[in-house]
Amino acid sequence: MNENRLPRAKKSLGQNFLVDKNICAKIVAQLQINPDDHVLEIGPGRGALTEFLVSAAPASLTVLEKDNELAERLEGLYPEIGILQMDALAFDWQSLDPGTKIIGNLPYNIASKLIWDIVSKAVNMTKATFMVQHEVALRLTAQPSNKEYGGLTVWVKNHTETEYRFKVPPHVFRPQPKIDSAIVDFFPLPLDQRPENPEQLSTFIKTCFQKRRKQLANILKKQWNEQIEAWFSEQGLSPQTRPENLSPGQFKSLSALV
Repeated sequence: MNENRLPRAKKSLGQNFLVDKNICAKIVAQLQINPDDHVLEIGPGRGALTEFLVSAAPASLTVLEKDNELAERLEGLYPEIGILQMDALAFDWQSLDPGTKIIGNLPYNIASKLIWDIVSKAVNMTKATFMVQHEVALRLTAQPSNKEYGGLTVWVKNHTETEYRFKVPPHVFRPQPKIDSAIVDFFPLPLDQRPENPEQLSTFIKTCFQKRRKQLANILKKQWNEQIEAWFSEQGLSPQTRPENLSPGQFKSLSALV
């Protein structure tokens, strides 16, 4: 991984910083760092998690920090780590070293987009532990036929297994947000279990959940053929089924036919 400093970014605003060391230690422990692991931290801020990541002594630790002042502060505190001063949305997730674990308190406004990219592109990732808005955590770990189940759920679960770990209350941040956060673990699926045509799956997921209250027979009206009809019969599903009732695996197999 290239650890050269990139051009300075404008200072970010409105960041909430973790201040409870017990919570920080608990989050880092969730990543289960081994001496041969490479660790990437997203948005370290003032280094609340970084302190414990350094203490865990992985083979290497790199952080992505957009804010130039915070990046310079971390560089002074931890000269032994790699610092990439950049927006995480612009990072090349395919460039990760084999055996990389990812951790971060993800900004609420980009968390879903980041996770969508990471689970599908970070093929060398072995595990990830993210803190996200509690509502997003429920979506990431939802089951079919649940109100939180949606396009993000289906996409993520076609690339990883997810586990909801614990809620993080507002009072451990400064300034305090108005909502709860939560920790979610991600365990990548073997490459041969992932979508063969991810772009096709992505398009199909978005189409379906833009019309989530419609029946699949209506959504697929233009593409409907004998092959799709046979698929519903084989799955024991009615064409009147709605998108939220399909499993992630069923989305993957049906997307290959449309």
